[in-house]
Formats: sequence, C-alpha cells, structure tokens
Amino acid sequence: MNKPLIGIIGNLLIDQGGMFPGYKRAYVNNDYVQTVAMAGGTPFILPLISDYETIKGQIANIDALIISGGYDVNPLVYGEEPIPEQGFLCPERDDYDIKVIKIALELNKPILGICRGLQILNAALGGTIYQDTSKIEGSYIKHQQSSRPDVASHTVEVIKETKLYDILGESALTNSFHHQAIKEVATGFKVSARAKDGVIEAIEKEEGFVIAVQWHPEMMAKKDSKMLDLFKALIKQCTKED
Repeated sequence: MNKPLIGIIGNLLIDQGGMFPGYKRAYVNNDYVQTVAMAGGTPFILPLISDYETIKGQIANIDALIISGGYDVNPLVYGEEPIPEQGFLCPERDDYDIKVIKIALELNKPILGICRGLQILNAALGGTIYQDTSKIEGSYIKHQQSSRPDVASHTVEVIKETKLYDILGESALTNSFHHQAIKEVATGFKVSARAKDGVIEAIEKEEGFVIAVQWHPEMMAKKDSKMLDLFKALIKQCTKED
C-alpha cells in the first residue's frame, strides 16, 4: 500500500547577496521532510504559486497538509496596520497559504499547522494576531528561545477534551521561536493549549482533523516521541477507512 502523500507548504528564500541578489528560491527546512518520513508518510513540498486552479490541483492530489513556519503574517490580512516590532513579510506566502487553507478545508484534508502555520490559519479564517508578544497583557515567558531548535524551553498545558489532549496528554515541553501569537480565535476553532503565561499555543477545529501548534515539533521529533506523535496522528487520518 502506498504511504499517504503529505503536502508541506514551502517558503521563498530571497538571496541577500552573492551572484543573484533578490533572487527567489523555493525551499522548506529539511526537518519537515525527515519527520514526515519518520511518521510513515511520503513528504511532498508544495512550491508557492498564484493560480487558483493550479493550487487546487496541488491540494487535490495530497492526502494531508502541513502549513509550515516562516515569515511574519502581514497584519493587513487581519485588518491591522503594522507596529514597529513587525518582522519581515512575504505577501506571496500569505496569498498562497490563504488559498491553500480554504481549498484544503473545502476538500476535507487533514491539516497540521506549525508556528506561522497556526497564525495564518487563524488569520485566514477571520481571527486576529498579536504582532508581538510584548503586547500581550501578563505574558512573561521568553517565546523566542536562545538555544538549539531541539531543546525544549517552556511548558505547554493542554486542555482536556481536545484532539491535542488525546495526542500529547495534559502537558508537553516545547521549543519556542515566535514573537507573534493568536489574539482572537477564528470562528469554528477552539483553544487546545496555552503557555503558563496564557499565550495561546494551539488551536483546533471543532470538526474534522485540523490542529495547529505554535511551536516546532518537527525540530524535536527525533528526540521526543510526543512531537513525532503529532505527525503520526495526522498521517493516521489519511489511512482511516470510510
């Protein structure tokens, strides 16, 4: 039997110097590829394109979707103006992600969002984002860690009676590489995990399998079985019989 084909949204790497300054390259961090393979899926990188029908063809041919991390989400997407802490933006990525998300939901594809993937999923469906964690009242945890990507830096508390609780249990130690975070949760979604300072660390759709987390489980999956279990849960959705 063929392994499920797991689409991983790619990024644009814009050369800052060398022979081709400003040149755009399609890529995704290799941890995504390796982790999908470890979890029993066939990784397939989805390059950014703009044509809707072509994008629909991409998504129709995969079994599940991973919305990968990357640049900051443009605040104009959710109706705000940028603040000084706003980071680098990639409008092509925002446009592509929003189209992919809506198509994947229409086609009932299982979805796992990671870091930026959580934020753009929320924004694409009507939610909002804190442009910087310094704007979150009561937030005191360092959410941009200064250590190796595979090192856990803070605790995430998982909410009972959620799909994420069934996968991870009541808590997990996670890495953390973000300065933006969810503010208002999109309609049809609920919070499934928070950091101890209240920052939203995961959301999930009330129907189907659509889970998004603020940390990077793919960077920890080789050493932490809980993180690998997230990808196994996604792939399991592809192998269920109708």
